[in-house]
Amino acid sequence: MLNPALKKPAIGDYDQTLAWISLILLGIGLVMVYSASIAIAEAGKLTAQQPAYYLIRHTAFLAFGIFLGTLAFQFPMRVWQKLSPMLFVFGAVLLVIVLIPGIGREVNGSQRWLPFGIVNLQPSEFMKLFVVIYAADYTVRKAGHMHSLCKGFLPMLAVMLSIGGLLLAEPDFGAFAVIAVIAMGILFLGGMNWKLFAGLIAMLAAGFFGLIVSSPYRLQRVVNFMDPWSDPYGKGYQLSHALIAFGRGEWFGVGLGGSIEKQLYLPEAHTDFLLAIIAEELGFAGVALVIGLFAWLVLRAFAIGRQAATLERYFSSLVAQGIGLWLGVQAIINMGVNMGVLPTKGLTLPLLSFGGSAIAANCIALAVLLRIDRENRQLKKGYAV
Repeated sequence: MLNPALKKPAIGDYDQTLAWISLILLGIGLVMVYSASIAIAEAGKLTAQQPAYYLIRHTAFLAFGIFLGTLAFQFPMRVWQKLSPMLFVFGAVLLVIVLIPGIGREVNGSQRWLPFGIVNLQPSEFMKLFVVIYAADYTVRKAGHMHSLCKGFLPMLAVMLSIGGLLLAEPDFGAFAVIAVIAMGILFLGGMNWKLFAGLIAMLAAGFFGLIVSSPYRLQRVVNFMDPWSDPYGKGYQLSHALIAFGRGEWFGVGLGGSIEKQLYLPEAHTDFLLAIIAEELGFAGVALVIGLFAWLVLRAFAIGRQAATLERYFSSLVAQGIGLWLGVQAIINMGVNMGVLPTKGLTLPLLSFGGSAIAANCIALAVLLRIDRENRQLKKGYAV
């Protein structure tokens, strides 16, 4: 029986292990972004040839992300559920705006950013969080129809295809893949009929194959991924240098700051290929530490989700597990790309890579996860939430 009079649980009443894992990953990211970006900052005109340019910006992104996370932590999960449709529509509108010529900013052939003075907003990063919240709310609302093709599956499919179309128009195939996995995973965890789920997997596989075959640059990426050494100075340049970085690192690395690949050899060393620099400077031990921390974070997310389900907080349960899916799948894809076991995609390593939108979205997601855990603890102790 809940006691409404008990409204102020202890300040430390949250998953401190999860908080520390998150802070350690953010800290590793800050150190490694600085190490990986010194050469490119010194060589770039836009960076005023200041070695600490990316360090200063990443520190500011972290501070802002933690501020947004602290703010997000204050909102009860019932508020997030109520706002879920509006957040999803807001994210979709941003994805439309970013495609408008003259508004969205194009970089390396992709139009994914909205310029706001000294910073750029990447709507697809926040859309990942909005899809987690919206899909969880949809699954709870449609719980009685999860075995129905027309009432349970097709409406969500139509919505996700529309979002996927906007992402592919940028193009941002990586974000589309992550969002598809998030939506599919949450529907499955919410009780979707296994036959429908199997059909969905088959449709997604066929769709991804069609997108790859129909796009010359995507097909070329797959071909180069299979044999990067066939064109090490051309299409296989990024992957071949990432593999060289892994090879140089061996067991314990060449030492922090000692990377050769970050000296303008490996493109995107401080963003998409940060793990390769970690491998070179910190070796197998550093990579294993990062993988272990991500595995621990994902396990905690699913444990929090299961606990919420036992307390009959099904929306919170699906949100927690959806966040775990998002961060885990994106980390796996990024690590796979860096190690040469997946084709190159423009996906950053969550919590570590340079990027303001990604850091902000990740911090908000972790704050929501901590909020779910705190409400679980409150309910178990008889507090009102």
